[in-house]
Amino acid sequence: MAKIQLGPKPFLLPQPAVLVGTVVDGVPNFMLAAWCGVANQTPPMVTVAVRPNRHTQRGIEANRAFSLNIPSTNLAVKADYCGIVSGKKADKSSVFTLREGTVAGAPLIEECPLILECRLVQTLELPTHNLHLGEVVEVHADTDCLVDGVPEMGKVDPLVYSITDGQYWKIGGPVATAFQVGKQLEP
Repeated sequence: MAKIQLGPKPFLLPQPAVLVGTVVDGVPNFMLAAWCGVANQTPPMVTVAVRPNRHTQRGIEANRAFSLNIPSTNLAVKADYCGIVSGKKADKSSVFTLREGTVAGAPLIEECPLILECRLVQTLELPTHNLHLGEVVEVHADTDCLVDGVPEMGKVDPLVYSITDGQYWKIGGPVATAFQVGKQLEP
């Protein structure tokens, strides 16, 4: 297949669409972000990139905490709203049902099937975003999205974002078992 060069772009596909929760000036706030990922196994750590001028940035800095609420595809409208409306202009705390967690300053969304509560470990200031490294201190999961005690992708039905076309997508189904399928190429 022919390939062409596209230049340097962050085309890492897919990108999970997460609702970053924090408290700003005493009000729970949620911002939709797609620039996040796993950073470390033990202790478990994740990252999320937030522009320095965002309302959510203030809450992360003030509380040294945040939550990553993983919305399912049926929450696309509410999630998108949290991405297009700033907490500076609107109180988004009533868009979802709030849930109590263990980390102060990291509000949780009851409707999200999977939630990670994080304590801020470090912030790296990059040219356009601040990259926040958070230690996952607790995970909340709907029981109906678990298989053998862990979240199952199809049951979570996570909303994903495509930077290349600006669309929200859903994940299809499994293709092969990781760390197994490649064994067929072993001599």
